[in-house]
Amino acid sequence: MRKNLGLSFQKEGYEVIFICPYDKYSENIKEHFKYINIDVDARGVNPFKDLKTIYQYYTIYKKLKPDIVLQYTIKPNIYGTMVASILKIPTINNIAGLGALFIKQNIFTKLAKFLYKISQAKATKVFFQNKDDFEMFKNEGLVRDEKCDVLPGSGVDVDKFTPVEKKHDGVFIFLLASRMLWEKGIQEFVDAAKIIRAKHKNVEFQLLGPLDTVSSIAISKEQMDIWTTDGCVEYLGSSDDVRLEISKADCIVLPSFYREGTPRILLESASMEKPIITTDNVGCRDVVDDAINGYLCKVRDSQDLAKKMEVMLFLSEDDRSSMGVAGRIKMINEFDEKIVIDKYRSVVKSVLN
Repeated sequence: MRKNLGLSFQKEGYEVIFICPYDKYSENIKEHFKYINIDVDARGVNPFKDLKTIYQYYTIYKKLKPDIVLQYTIKPNIYGTMVASILKIPTINNIAGLGALFIKQNIFTKLAKFLYKISQAKATKVFFQNKDDFEMFKNEGLVRDEKCDVLPGSGVDVDKFTPVEKKHDGVFIFLLASRMLWEKGIQEFVDAAKIIRAKHKNVEFQLLGPLDTVSSIAISKEQMDIWTTDGCVEYLGSSDDVRLEISKADCIVLPSFYREGTPRILLESASMEKPIITTDNVGCRDVVDDAINGYLCKVRDSQDLAKKMEVMLFLSEDDRSSMGVAGRIKMINEFDEKIVIDKYRSVVKSVLN
């Protein structure tokens, strides 16, 4: 997700090092950059594990002595910034959405806000991926306005995600691609699929994305098996390159009530000229101009989602094509990752100079 940003800095003569937990993609990172493993329990609240993470940040940053650190996601943004501040290393943070933690206000939300307030006061620059998150942080006094800026999400590589002509076989495909979390609106998608299937033939509903067998907010394999056995949806598993699945679909759906940054799948799909249906929710609504390149539906409302799906079904092929073209134009003008990269390069040069 940060490959092109890293490569752009390499081209300018910077040494780029990636620090993140090891997984199957870490070997891809090693093909282009130096890589260091770190243990981060992304969703856990075990204080002892977090103390271990903080210590690892300290030992890594102290040894590397980086000129500047670019950080993403909640724990790096908080713990990494605190450590970097002690070592007098400038930091550029990216608040890439607030996730499930900020959907319901509880003691963990209050703790996260407290830690954000302490840590972001020490950050050199704070980027947000949508205006809603920035306004919330500013209004609650978690950040200072003058050190913040809003990015168009992580941007999209419009040269990689290009339109592919779809062969029409009479079957209309709605695709939801994301992590299989309840907060991504998976249940609402399934319920809407049942409503549409009861009224229309030759319509398929596909789910694409990894199952998390540990997290309590994730769809279990048992639940997925029930849905697929019922025949209301087809589960495609996960993919390392979503372009193939996007190209086969007629409409991309993300009924998320998760507090998104700017969903990457929506950017990639719009760049490939696919019309979109998503919720009028933080981050999601930034990608869709309602009735221009897709439709916005109500949050956690499967009936309204089904209604918008039906509207999409009844559009002519030319009208859906026009929506797709409008989406790609929007991506090129507003969400091209070159915009994100240029902002990062400008801030980095400013900080180092």
